Amino acid sequence: MQTPTTGRADRYEPPAGEPAELETHVEAEHEQPEIGAEALHERYERHDRHERRERPQRHERHEPDAEDLRERDLVAFLARGLVDHPDDVSVEILSTGPEATYELHVHQDDLGHVIGKQGRTARSLRLALGAAAARTGRRAFLEIAD
Repeated sequence: MQTPTTGRADRYEPPAGEPAELETHVEAEHEQPEIGAEALHERYERHDRHERRERPQRHERHEPDAEDLRERDLVAFLARGLVDHPDDVSVEILSTGPEATYELHVHQDDLGHVIGKQGRTARSLRLALGAAAARTGRRAFLEIAD
C-alpha cells in the first residue's frame, strides 16, 4: 500500500509466497559462552604479562655507514629541487642502522613547498626514502623539522 504524498510503502509487505516473518539466527550464532571470574582474571593476567615483557632493544649504530649517508644525500637532493632556498637545506641523521631516522631542515619560507598540499609532497619524499632503503633491506623514516 502506497501513501499518496510520497509514493513509498508505509509498511513492508513481503512478496507473494514468502513468509511474513523471517527467521533470524543472528543472536544464536554470536552468543558468547559464560566465562567464570577466574578464567577472566587469568586472561587479563596473561595480557598484562605480555605487555610488561621486555622488548629487545633495536640495534643502533652510532656512526653512520655508507647507506645512511647515501639516504641522507637522497633526501637533501630531492628537497633542494623543491625549495626556493636550496642552500638552507640540511638533513640530520637522528638514528642509524636498519631502521634509520632522518630530520629535514629547510628555510621557514620553504616549509610549505616541502610539505605540499595535504602533505602529499612530504609523503612522496618519505616514499622515495623508504624505497631506497628497502633496496638494501632496511627501513628509513623522515621527519620534517618546523
